[in-house]
Amino acid sequence: MTTKKEQIDIGKFRFNADGLIPVVTQDYESGEVLMLVYMNKEAVVKTFETGYAHYYSRSKQTVTKFGETLGNTQRVKAAFLDHDSDTLLIKVQQNGKADPERKEHTFFPEQIKGDYKDIGGEMFGRLQRIVGEYKKNREDGGYTSFLFARGVDRISKKVGEEAVELVIASKNAEKEGVINEAADLLYHVMVLLSARDVKISEVCAELCKRNR
Repeated sequence: MTTKKEQIDIGKFRFNADGLIPVVTQDYESGEVLMLVYMNKEAVVKTFETGYAHYYSRSKQTVTKFGETLGNTQRVKAAFLDHDSDTLLIKVQQNGKADPERKEHTFFPEQIKGDYKDIGGEMFGRLQRIVGEYKKNREDGGYTSFLFARGVDRISKKVGEEAVELVIASKNAEKEGVINEAADLLYHVMVLLSARDVKISEVCAELCKRNR
């Protein structure tokens, strides 16, 4: 979705008795759910006209562009209606943190069931964000910061080394070794992508293009 005005059939939306529709807002790169909010007709129109998320505040009874004051705006990349047309899902490019007051990327930071490992492919987006933070704010003694300090040549060399180690591990029967070496490789690939200012979403877009 671009920031130019886009046409939308507002008649497709089924608003509730209060004139609202619940909206699930998701980070389009990591897949993380950022928030559950509401829009009225005005907010829906402004969101699609501007390309930036606008929400309706039930407490203030006003429509505002999210992040307009603090700068943590949400550029809408894609939008989906559920089969009943009464719930909207938007995938956004989050500028900064969704919840800057608590310094959290999402309003759902507390995992109350399952282990951290139970998030699946979402980890790629999280890892990209974490690596990017190290790139901007390098910490003395940190391995990721060490790699960025050494530059693309050093990072590329590590990617090659980890790829070879994964191939070697795959020749053995133990699954754990393959998992560990694959994790090492993917981590270093993410660092290399960050060093070259390449987003995982751009890689995914290329993969989608090849599957047409």
